[in-house]
Amino acid sequence: MMWTSGQLAAQSKDCSSPRSDVHTVFIVLWCVDIPYPTLWLVMSVTLTQESKLKKKFQCLSEGIARAGIKAQLSEIYTELYITEGETAEVNVEHEVRQTETASRKPARPKTKIRQEEIFKLPPGRKAPVRTVLTMGVSGIGKTVLTQKYTLDWAEDKANQDIQLIFPFTFRELNLLKEKKFSLVELVHHFFYEIKEERICSFEDFQVVFIFDGLDECRPPLNFHKTTILTDPRKSTSVDVVLINLIRGKLLPSARLWITTRPAAANQIPPDCVGMVTEVRGFTDQQKEEYFRKRFRDEELASRIISHMKTSRSLHIMCHIPVFCWITATVLEQELKTSDNRDLPKSLTELYLRLVVINLRVKNDKYEGRSETDKHWSPENRKMIESLGKLAFDQLQKGNLIFYESDLTECGIDIRDASKYSGVFTQIFKRDKCEMFSEMVYCFVHLSIQEFLAAVYMFHCHTNRKTDVLKNFLGKAWKHKNSVAVLDLFLKRVTEKSLKSKNGHLDLFVRFLHGLCLESNQRLLRGLLGQIENSPDTIQRVINNLKKMNSYKISPDRSINIFHCLMEMNDLSVHQEIQEFLKSENRSKKELSEIHCSALAFMLQMSEEVLDELDLRVYNTSDEGKRRLIPALLEFSFYFIN
Repeated sequence: MMWTSGQLAAQSKDCSSPRSDVHTVFIVLWCVDIPYPTLWLVMSVTLTQESKLKKKFQCLSEGIARAGIKAQLSEIYTELYITEGETAEVNVEHEVRQTETASRKPARPKTKIRQEEIFKLPPGRKAPVRTVLTMGVSGIGKTVLTQKYTLDWAEDKANQDIQLIFPFTFRELNLLKEKKFSLVELVHHFFYEIKEERICSFEDFQVVFIFDGLDECRPPLNFHKTTILTDPRKSTSVDVVLINLIRGKLLPSARLWITTRPAAANQIPPDCVGMVTEVRGFTDQQKEEYFRKRFRDEELASRIISHMKTSRSLHIMCHIPVFCWITATVLEQELKTSDNRDLPKSLTELYLRLVVINLRVKNDKYEGRSETDKHWSPENRKMIESLGKLAFDQLQKGNLIFYESDLTECGIDIRDASKYSGVFTQIFKRDKCEMFSEMVYCFVHLSIQEFLAAVYMFHCHTNRKTDVLKNFLGKAWKHKNSVAVLDLFLKRVTEKSLKSKNGHLDLFVRFLHGLCLESNQRLLRGLLGQIENSPDTIQRVINNLKKMNSYKISPDRSINIFHCLMEMNDLSVHQEIQEFLKSENRSKKELSEIHCSALAFMLQMSEEVLDELDLRVYNTSDEGKRRLIPALLEFSFYFIN
């Protein structure tokens, strides 16, 4: 009897612990009369690949919070809430807005999926799933999810029908864009042990290819102008290999798992995707589980969980695992030096303290200063300015990862970049691609990039760097003075952000408004200098937000105006809407447009089951009613005049 190598591997997997019991090999050989060298080759390749991947993924440096200290992935991993999606449509909302809307109870039940069952045939489907596209916002846990899937396979805990897993990241694939490879050569390049075993054909293996971070692919894959490739040994550009692999022209027997942020999901044609899944992050229960796993001290974990629940912004954002890590990092330090009354409640406060914590640790560790000493040394100012400029420039380009050429373009010396990643371990990180000498840089999370970009822009305004402001605002920069006053500047930036099609400046604008507060500026005084913002100026900023005209702007985007008010600690609109909802004579109370944006957000965030909404009874303008539209999807029935 002659078997294919794939059947051999499958047969060996069916045996009890085949890889740990050598006797099993000879039992299989004896039973089915398989040539010893062939079976041994299959098992050897599988064992070698498992060993390599186990070593690579069994430890994790969470958020690189503690340099050199790694934790066992299996010990710290908290299960994520994954659901089957419907389509891979592009979501043009800012990812924080997507997190907010995903944080509430879904309007209709979703099929929950466990990570080890990602390729299992869903109920009601007959055709096997070849390609899974998993979407999720930045920091939601997509990369760690694929690592846990791979580790479970390597440790014989799940998916033992698979003989080989090849995990790739687009960060590394980007470095090959000027070179030519065949599919076989690409595998050999990243997995040298496969080349050593002289495996040049994968048709008889059950193979899974994992491609993590489609949104980081540079340039984006173009499925409309690509030649057809069916020979896995023919060399061409990497993007042609990837596109034909995804289309099923290359190695149609393989299974593919691709992860991406929602904004890039439409790069892949729908007919190339067998199933779409969505990583929705942590449920409320999983948030608590995360903090209790992170801290052995039960009292500390309970205090952090309690504070998270008191701040709506923090509670919503903690659906994102990376944000849980940021929250834990800051609150752990703050609880050592202050009581609960001084803990950060807004996003701006939280991120400011994250930066200050890093500066103080740097002073203590590298310069021998006490943490109570001034943390804004000239060197520290230069570091934050440089990182802020990088964050701002790349935010405008839509880049989350940067290569040495990007840093050079921003005026950052590569030697400085190495220093920054070594010092600000909770902000900026440097990864060495395993197969390359070139480094890849990124901020620990997109929101940190947006915060530092806002700090840089605020710094440019206070220090009258007019060229930067003019380049950013363009024609909107018209003022008789060389630099517009704060309220006019923020108004122009907010108007620009509302015109953005994908909302990429929404959180950036929130942070800018949060930086107006004197309490926040106090922490940045060493960078910004002494700033005199009169109460009248701050009130004008608030009034501008309340009167902001968002005509022709998506109603969903208008909600960000309300968030800017919250970052400025102006709760007046929020309180007025709460009173409105308690009122028995709602139709007699006139609602402004900003009231309607706030009401839409509060209805979206409501945990109550909502039956019907009648827009006809609200005493507001047509624009006000338009701003209520985002809340309609929360109701079973709604009425529009």
